[in-house]
Amino acid sequence: MPDVSPTKWHLAHTTWFFETFILKRFVPGYRAEIPEYAYLFNSYYNAAGNMHRRDLRGLISRPTVREAQRYRVSIDSHIDDLLSDADEKLLDEIEPIVVLGIHHEQQHQELLVTDIKHVFAQNPLYPVFGEGRDAALPRKLSGDGAARRPYQFVEFQEAIVEIGHAGRGFAYDNEGPRHQALVSAFSLASRPVTNGEYTEFIEDGGYRRPEFWLSLGWMTVNEQRWQAPLYWMKHDGGWWNFTLSGFRPVGESEPVTHVSYFEADAYANWAGARLPTEFEWERAALDCPIEGNFVEDENFHPRALFASEHDRHLHQMFGDVWEWTRSAYSPYPGYRAAPGALGEYNGKFMCNQYVLRGGSCATSRSHIRPTYRNFFQPEKRWQFTGIRLARDPQ
Repeated sequence: MPDVSPTKWHLAHTTWFFETFILKRFVPGYRAEIPEYAYLFNSYYNAAGNMHRRDLRGLISRPTVREAQRYRVSIDSHIDDLLSDADEKLLDEIEPIVVLGIHHEQQHQELLVTDIKHVFAQNPLYPVFGEGRDAALPRKLSGDGAARRPYQFVEFQEAIVEIGHAGRGFAYDNEGPRHQALVSAFSLASRPVTNGEYTEFIEDGGYRRPEFWLSLGWMTVNEQRWQAPLYWMKHDGGWWNFTLSGFRPVGESEPVTHVSYFEADAYANWAGARLPTEFEWERAALDCPIEGNFVEDENFHPRALFASEHDRHLHQMFGDVWEWTRSAYSPYPGYRAAPGALGEYNGKFMCNQYVLRGGSCATSRSHIRPTYRNFFQPEKRWQFTGIRLARDPQ
């Protein structure tokens, strides 16, 4: 799949980022040891030069993993020397690019997890990446009462709210400028949709009933022959799914994941609800602590929620699954992409994509914020993407 890159490529690309945007710019007379790496490991920065085709990355047999690691050690050493010798003025100029590079690396660490899962899923031996701390939990929960406990809706009144990053600490440019938005009254589900609930949609003919689907979604369902979320398959009369802990029965109480925007929107229509806007989601999340199931927990899979049937609090707003919103990925009022190659980081993708919020079980806890805007095309499913429902006032 063109979206998936080899682990070796991620390692070299994140190294290339520091070489290209720091060493080549701030080290007088710097010469790359292997100039061809600039072509192999550029991702999409057109202003930084030509690049290797994304869909052919899996064919790059050289450099080897060991050579890519040597490249990384070399660039790290050069960066260390530069920062050690730089005066205060130069450090002030370099620091924001170094910080951006570190957050860029965290994004690729998340992609490593999701890309490895996709590659392993193509192997009929179903290799295990890691047992996961909760690996045995879904087997115990499958079919239990927790899967059937209905979610509650938490109500929010109409308000003018501040949207976007407030300026303290790091944020990507697409999180600003901070601005006011009128958010009409709405209600938000107390938790994400579970596998058990999504199975009801499947069994009710959800993938065969065009009335629930956007036109492009319905065309995609038929072209791709979707019948369930990615990695699900029928086995011994029940639904099983491939996880990074191996092939196992679908845990009914776990948040459903690996669904596209099209599937999330269709499920919401079937359920008599809708997806939240990103502004509704951000308003609701501002009072929620950033805690949950992140990559540091090493579960590599969404976890089931144990909460009272009558609990009207928001749960799992962060971690577990990225939550699709109905908001198209577009610039905030007053947004302007930065000049040069780094300006291509986010701005050039503000077309034909939808915003996701909250992070997932593959996201680093230190990487996420209430204002963080992730984005993917509506047919993408290989990330840990899920569903939280919203409703207009009754």
